[in-house]
Amino acid sequence: MVATTQESRTPSTATVFVVSAAAFLASLDLFIVNIAFPDIRRAFGGADLSAMSWILNGYTVVFAAFLNPAGRLGDRYGHRRMFLWGLAVFTIGSAACGLSTSFPMLVASRVAQAVGAAMLMPSSLALLMAAVPASRRAVAVGTWSAVGAMAAALGPPLGGLLVELSWRWIFFVNMPVGLLALAVGPWVLTKTTSVGAGVPDLFGAVSLVVGVGALVWALIELPGAGWSAARVTVAALSAAGAMALAVWRSRRHPSPAIDLAAIRVVPMWSSCAALLLFAAAFGAMLLGNVMFLTTVWGDTPAVAGLHLSPGPVVVVIVSLTVAGRLIGKVGVGAVAAAGTSLFVVGIVVWLCRMGPESDYLADFLPGQLLTGAGVGLVFPSLSAVTGLALPSHQWGAGSALINTARQLGTVLGTTVLRAMIRTCGWFSAR
Repeated sequence: MVATTQESRTPSTATVFVVSAAAFLASLDLFIVNIAFPDIRRAFGGADLSAMSWILNGYTVVFAAFLNPAGRLGDRYGHRRMFLWGLAVFTIGSAACGLSTSFPMLVASRVAQAVGAAMLMPSSLALLMAAVPASRRAVAVGTWSAVGAMAAALGPPLGGLLVELSWRWIFFVNMPVGLLALAVGPWVLTKTTSVGAGVPDLFGAVSLVVGVGALVWALIELPGAGWSAARVTVAALSAAGAMALAVWRSRRHPSPAIDLAAIRVVPMWSSCAALLLFAAAFGAMLLGNVMFLTTVWGDTPAVAGLHLSPGPVVVVIVSLTVAGRLIGKVGVGAVAAAGTSLFVVGIVVWLCRMGPESDYLADFLPGQLLTGAGVGLVFPSLSAVTGLALPSHQWGAGSALINTARQLGTVLGTTVLRAMIRTCGWFSAR
């Protein structure tokens, strides 16, 4: 398969803006709903907690499951087309979420959001790398990754502020950005086309969607149900079987669902493994901070949002001013290692200093600044591997692998934390 690229009609900075804005929305909606959960539950008459969890989990499961097929389709049929369709689906889904009049409508709209997010995320990175010269690629990817990390970290604080107006605004806030990107995108995005033969392996793609979706669902259910629960065991076995089938099909099909050649590239699989582990720590940190502030300290959603806001700011500053330049000078591995070290030091500071009577400025903020700096180095460096290690016709597949590892890691981290909370009884109110 050979990818061809036409020249963009506008400077690459416009492309960076459009794709980063869309990536911001997709990442924001992974976490912004968490802090509005009680308000949404009250709005629908105190719905059952297990059913309500699908407002959160439905997005996570579908987003992770559709990333790889969407990346492969973008490589084959064009990333601009896939990106714009995904952004349209996401924006319509956001409007439907905000206008939902029933619980089933809200869950279905969240699923639509997730499908759109999965369509646009791999293509956003591929479009970005196609629009900028190789000498600027590390900085551009750093910007894209910084925006995604900032969105994830900004989800709880922004959600806390918006829920003071109405829980519906956590979805309506996507509308202006989505509509603006849709209006500008056709004029600024580089048009990419792919030339290939054969019909895509739809059976393999469905197997992959089922496998990843079942794995994420099993991880989400595990803390409350345990491995002995039949539904968790069945989901885990189904995930293993479906993913094994997808791999088997991909080794034999001329247009496979999984780009095994991309996975075999050592920098790709090693960066995916590292990103999975770091995303697990990052996801656990975000959830732990929200729970600590709202239960142990008794913060309202708005106050918790203000307390959490410095973290995303540090992520953006470090990513935009330091990460890209360091990647070009010392390499991806060294930057990722430095960022991980800062992140660990920040966690240790919290473990040593935080408690029911701790002071925000003296005890909480230092750890937040350190972890934010670490995130600002790690995510851009590991995300840059796709452009550095793969040819252009594999950028969509590589971006999908990176994003899938990140989503699986986030789910894994929150799963482990929730299990530890249940076992140890953490986060009791002061």
